[in-house]
Amino acid sequence: MTKVPEADLSLHHFTVDDYHQMGESGLFEGQRVELLKGQIVDMAAAKSKHASVVKFLNNWLRATLPERFLLSVQDPITIDQYSEPEPDIAILDFKEDYYAEAHPGPEDIHLLIEVADTSLEKDQKVKLPLYAAAGIPEVWIVNLPEQQLEQYTEPAAEGYRSIRIYRAGDQLEQEWIGVLEMGRLFGG
Repeated sequence: MTKVPEADLSLHHFTVDDYHQMGESGLFEGQRVELLKGQIVDMAAAKSKHASVVKFLNNWLRATLPERFLLSVQDPITIDQYSEPEPDIAILDFKEDYYAEAHPGPEDIHLLIEVADTSLEKDQKVKLPLYAAAGIPEVWIVNLPEQQLEQYTEPAAEGYRSIRIYRAGDQLEQEWIGVLEMGRLFGG
């Protein structure tokens, strides 16, 4: 049997402007999507454990975060012209207009947090490299299946150079935020 060569399929990559126009037209009505590398990607429905951890982190950060920062929960950020992810939590520079003119960009971001259950592979293999290449200084992935927090720092074009893993019983100490007890994060 003769092998038929595979067709060279070029994918159209949507820009952030394209994505916004489609959203304004009602194309995504009732859908949870985000733009990653020019592709419109479905977001997984949040299970109760995921939602609980986002609520816990939101509450903890509101109590500990200095006023010079702004806490953003499940809102879009613009990485580049082809990516507008919606991390679970972002710690941003404070702006008087609360980013009314434009979504925050990499230069505005101090820390991103992704709470991952069914989205773990996408968060680790798609979003994390985007964040590193954009120079986002720190990312936490709360890995629910493994019951661990993965802290990524020292961004570079090829990824984060420093990775620390925290499990129940550990403490993550951040000078400008305080101490996070992993037992509290994972319900222990």
